[in-house]
Amino acid sequence: MEDSPILEFVLGRYNYWLVIVLMMVGLYVVVARGNLVKKLVGLNLFQVSVFLFYISVGKVTGGTAPIYVDDPNALYSNPLPHVLILTAIVVGVATLAVGLSLVIRIQRAYGTIEEDDIQAADAGRDVSPRAGGESGTSASGGAA
Repeated sequence: MEDSPILEFVLGRYNYWLVIVLMMVGLYVVVARGNLVKKLVGLNLFQVSVFLFYISVGKVTGGTAPIYVDDPNALYSNPLPHVLILTAIVVGVATLAVGLSLVIRIQRAYGTIEEDDIQAADAGRDVSPRAGGESGTSASGGAA
């Protein structure tokens, strides 16, 4: 069986297909799920797919680590994507920590982390800051 050019094209770029699949799964979870923790997991899947994309693009075939050797024909991999992704991983962990802390705060305030229940709870009560602020201002204004 001969390799067809299309099959060779698809299999030769497996890293891009992996990135696309991970990105679409993450996007689907963010859009389709109502649970705030699941949305954070989907967001992290999306983020990991971007990391994998940059790491796979930074690798040079036949290249070595960018450490100086005494060979003028040495081929080096580009270290910049790897360094940037290392920074992005740290920022991603910090962002996830802030997101999880917000989810905990929301759960304490509403008693749930389901998006629909939170919106229903907000629709049932007046949460506009202006309504509370105006009444507080007029009360304090009347006292002064």
